Amino acid sequence: MNAEVLLMFTLGCDRAYLYAHPERELSQEEQARYQEVIRQRSQGIPAQYITGHQEFWGLDLIVSPAVLIPRPETEHVIERVLELHHQSSSGGFRRIIDVGTGSGAIALALAKELPQAEIHATDISPAALEIARANAARHQLEGRIRFHEANLLDRLSLKDFDLVVSNPPYVGESEEDLVQLEVRKFEPRAAVFAGPTGLEIIERLLPQAHARLKPGGWVVLEISGTIAAALPRLLEDWKEVAITQDLQGVPRVVAAQKSSRP
Repeated sequence: MNAEVLLMFTLGCDRAYLYAHPERELSQEEQARYQEVIRQRSQGIPAQYITGHQEFWGLDLIVSPAVLIPRPETEHVIERVLELHHQSSSGGFRRIIDVGTGSGAIALALAKELPQAEIHATDISPAALEIARANAARHQLEGRIRFHEANLLDRLSLKDFDLVVSNPPYVGESEEDLVQLEVRKFEPRAAVFAGPTGLEIIERLLPQAHARLKPGGWVVLEISGTIAAALPRLLEDWKEVAITQDLQGVPRVVAAQKSSRP
């Protein structure tokens, strides 16, 4: 599959063209370009960083080594948010903030699905925010999302959100040997590893989210099975805590609601 994707990238064509023209021969220049991208892939460079693109929620996103490559598992976050939005008795999520936006994948998907929502997105990395802004412009959503350079929600004066959503770093450094080599070697470490246990970023984010949510607001986070057992303790001050599994049965998303009481 990688070879096919890289061939499409080399020729600047889609899969339908490849299948419709099996007799197509590469020119010498095309052969040289294809051999170069195959060489890069053989060194472990992710195909998405070679092509500069990754699809997420039907959106073609620009990616670079400055951002985590969006993954299909993160689409479960979007599904859970939309489920909560449609179940809401108060009109759904009107004011949303995506924390650690990276490529902008979550913010863009929600802007696409919730056209009436006011959406904000933060990232600590100026390079990541540059990619996110480019993706917003690419999909004519730049007027829908306000980007902020911030470490989680630190020193951010914004508040009264209906939803705080994030795919935070949640891998513990003790699990490093279990992470794919190309992820460890090429993707931004700060977007993957949270600290020794994997809980460090979420432990910081939850109190910040609680302080900036309206009463009855929600937090929705991507997680891993490794940290799932520890989350009920961290969410003792929240209600309606629920963990959703992905298609492989792995705990993938946690959602919790801020109490509507003062």
